[in-house]
Amino acid sequence: MANVKCAKCGNLISGVSAGQTIKCPKCGHSMKLSLSSNASANAAASASKKKSAGAPLATWKLVSGILSMVLFLLVSFQSCAAGLGNAITNNGESSGSGGIILSILMLSGGIVSVATRKSERNGGNIALIILFLLASLIGFGSAGSFVDLNIWAAWCLINAILAIIAMAKNK
Repeated sequence: MANVKCAKCGNLISGVSAGQTIKCPKCGHSMKLSLSSNASANAAASASKKKSAGAPLATWKLVSGILSMVLFLLVSFQSCAAGLGNAITNNGESSGSGGIILSILMLSGGIVSVATRKSERNGGNIALIILFLLASLIGFGSAGSFVDLNIWAAWCLINAILAIIAMAKNK
């Protein structure tokens, strides 16, 4: 049993079998179904089920992408303040510069995350892993007295791990 669309009006007729002659209840159009039309109806039904499944973790990619883009502003301002503090105290730290680089990578990762959230291919996930993993390494490595940089680096690491999970689910 399958669902077939009426060739004349597009009405969906359910519960039909191959080789059966049916009449559309809406417009009265009569049609005989062949085996190939039933097979194409089944293929269309399975294709629509596949499309409705969507890409793995698409909602998380949307949410984390938007959050990463918004957090970019906060991390940028904090990094500028930390860099100014490093310059004034002349302590030789580069936590402000590391924070700026982390924030730019976080913004890039957020844009890629939102843009590729529905993609069923792994290119976007690979880009997310590289961007967020690089950002977390830079953040953890250059935190120094800018302790909040560890928080932002952890956020980037979580996003990288979730991109790895999405890539694994895509296979």
